[in-house]
Amino acid sequence: MAKPISYREQEKIENTVKLREFLKELPPYVKDYFRAKEPTTSDKTRLSYAYDLRVFFRFLKESNPALKEKSICDISLADLSSLKPVDFEEFEEFLKAYQTADGRLETNSRVGIARKMSCLRSFYEYLCKRQLVPYNPVRMVDMPRVKEKAIIQLDPDEVVTLLDHIENYGNQLSGVQLYHYNKQKYRDLAIVTLLLGTGVRVSECVGLNISDIDFKNNGIRILRKGGNEMVVYFGEEVEKALKDYLDLSRNGITPLAGHEDALFLSGQRKRISVDAVEKMVKKYCSAVSVKTITPHKLRSTYGTALYRETGDIYLVADVLGHADVNTTKKHYARLTDDRRRAASKAVILRENTDPFN
Repeated sequence: MAKPISYREQEKIENTVKLREFLKELPPYVKDYFRAKEPTTSDKTRLSYAYDLRVFFRFLKESNPALKEKSICDISLADLSSLKPVDFEEFEEFLKAYQTADGRLETNSRVGIARKMSCLRSFYEYLCKRQLVPYNPVRMVDMPRVKEKAIIQLDPDEVVTLLDHIENYGNQLSGVQLYHYNKQKYRDLAIVTLLLGTGVRVSECVGLNISDIDFKNNGIRILRKGGNEMVVYFGEEVEKALKDYLDLSRNGITPLAGHEDALFLSGQRKRISVDAVEKMVKKYCSAVSVKTITPHKLRSTYGTALYRETGDIYLVADVLGHADVNTTKKHYARLTDDRRRAASKAVILRENTDPFN
């Protein structure tokens, strides 16, 4: 019997198919770029880059008079070589608000614009490296200045309030709403407790299978970014929430074919989606905090608590699955500064023995 395809493997296959569909709309040399990027990027990153490049090529066709009569696939390397820095500055301006091919209005924040321009810079770097264009004009364009965001997370008292709120949410419901809440109560509590108690990413959470849980060692096997497998350990609260969910809810559900081993199921008896978890977290958190809380903010809540408890930035980076500890340092720089300030008072050179001073 063939081994069933894991959630992450299925996601990779779907992203690969989507990427191929994107590339059908783009010039042939773009395919060569993605082939070159494959060893160093994830399937999700490549799909995001393909979307960004499609936006760029559509912009060229619509805004450049010399290219209006060409199909996007026919835009040549000579056409790209003729572009000046001002063309990319116009593209930056365009990205603030534009209509998609299906008529939707799309907007981008500074972060979104910076990401798309970074993709273009990478694309032109590849073309320069292969000597397909003479220089990289994107390097001559100022990137949007992105302000450092403060870490948003729940305070310890808000964590307690949130978990209590999920447990007692049914008290304010009746009828059909109460019925659906009771069906999902233990699942929702298990998901939120897991996110708060381990710091796993929401994509890692929805990808979990029942067979990934090891209650003997209180660990879960997850697939990190880049495909690395890792065991993340959990404490008694997470253990109880998972066991309650399995015993009181999950084991009584017959999943649809192909979802038999999925840990967290939707109301349709399929593996729950990232979007569904995000909506669920938003629903509960909006009642206990004025902050905009997402599953990623629950991950930040865990990372902050772990760093404050241990002071070990390398441990935090390892547990959160950051490939580069500098990523962790960047996110928790303010907390590091707080610890440095506290350290200034930790060493006392002379005890003050004067009772009047």
